[in-house]
Formats: sequence, structure tokens, C-alpha cells
Amino acid sequence: MGKNYVESAKLVDRNALYNPAEAMDLAVKTAKAKFDETIELAIRLGVDPRHADQQVRGAVVLPHGTGKVVRVLVFAKGDKAREAEAAGADFVGAEDLVDRIQKENWFGFDVVVATPDMMGVVGRLGRVLGPKGLMPNPKSGTVTFDVARALADIKAGKVEYRVDKTSIVHVPIGKRSFGAEKLGDNFRSLMEAVIKAKPAAAKGQYVKSVVVSSTMGPGVKVNPTKVLE
Repeated sequence: MGKNYVESAKLVDRNALYNPAEAMDLAVKTAKAKFDETIELAIRLGVDPRHADQQVRGAVVLPHGTGKVVRVLVFAKGDKAREAEAAGADFVGAEDLVDRIQKENWFGFDVVVATPDMMGVVGRLGRVLGPKGLMPNPKSGTVTFDVARALADIKAGKVEYRVDKTSIVHVPIGKRSFGAEKLGDNFRSLMEAVIKAKPAAAKGQYVKSVVVSSTMGPGVKVNPTKVLE
């Protein structure tokens, strides 16, 4: 453990469950690295992701964004390709981009958007995009003919959330420089979306635990019964 981590850990009671405002304040105070640390959430849900009817996945536009410059690749042709370029896409193409990714192992992008008619082409990349969480999906709004709207949302701070095989959702909610208040706004927006996405098949307590932490800082436990306060 580094010196900064040890000092930061002294500020956090490992056995306490903090309300969201206190947790965001501690996440900021314990982020002591020289760079602008990312503040992340780890949400453990009462679902069994092995079952298709207990998957939790979606996207939400955070009110204050993520603080990260997002590079967007769009698979589109014709008018939709020109629309994507005009809307600020970083890369636009079709089969040429598929070849570049496959042959050059190129991943100079953070999000992939595709028009529905291009999914047959994009499907060839399933084995490489899927494991990286980059495969376009209608549920996250990244398979759409409204590419301008999709790009606007992504650039404004849209984040995807998806439960992993250990029933945990990992999502960034901003940077240390945002301050506790803005992080709190982003936190509530995300939690509202995750709670709204509760599968009908999920039984018992849905939000089991929530931990907020900075890139290099200790985890701060949030009271799961007060996440919307």
C-alpha cells in the first residue's frame, strides 16, 4: 500500500455505511493522486446473471458527463455516414473499418455505434468487440438510425452499465475535479436507471451493496437503502 492510500484509508470507516452525499465527499477527499482520478461505482445486485431473464443492462446520460473525451466509431453508409460525420463521429466507415480492426488489431475508439442495416457486417467483429464490451446493442442505444442523437448522448456523457458474471455492475461516474455535488447528481441518475432496470425475475433484495472509490483510493460503502436520497 502506498503512503497516499494509507493516509486516505484513515478517513474511511470500513464498517460504516455512508449516505450518498457523505460517500461522494469521502471519495473526493481520498483521491490524492497527482492526476484527476476517476470516481467509480461497484454495485452488487441480487440477480443471477447466468439466467437470461435476470440480465441487467442499459445506458444513461449522466447530467455532468464523465469528464472523459470519448472517441466514437460509427458503422454507416451513404446519408447516415455523412450524418455521423456532421454530428462529430471520430471514425466513420463500413467494411473498411472491419478490415482495419481484424487485420491491424486496431482499437483506437471507446464506443461503437452502428445503423441496423450494418449489423450484418459488424457481426463479423463479435468475437473481438464482444469481450471488450464494444459490440453495438439496441438496449444501450448504439444500434440506431438516429446516429446524430446517439452521438450527442455519448459525447454528453452517456455511460453503459451491465451486470457481470459475479453480479456486479462497474461504472465510472466522473472525475475527482467534479466535486461531491456533481458526483452526487451523476450517482443518483445512474442508480435510478439501474433500479428501473430491475428484472421481474429478480427476487429478494435487489441492490445488495454499493461501493464508491477513486482510481487509487479506498472503497467507501454507501448505504444501499439510501441510494436515491
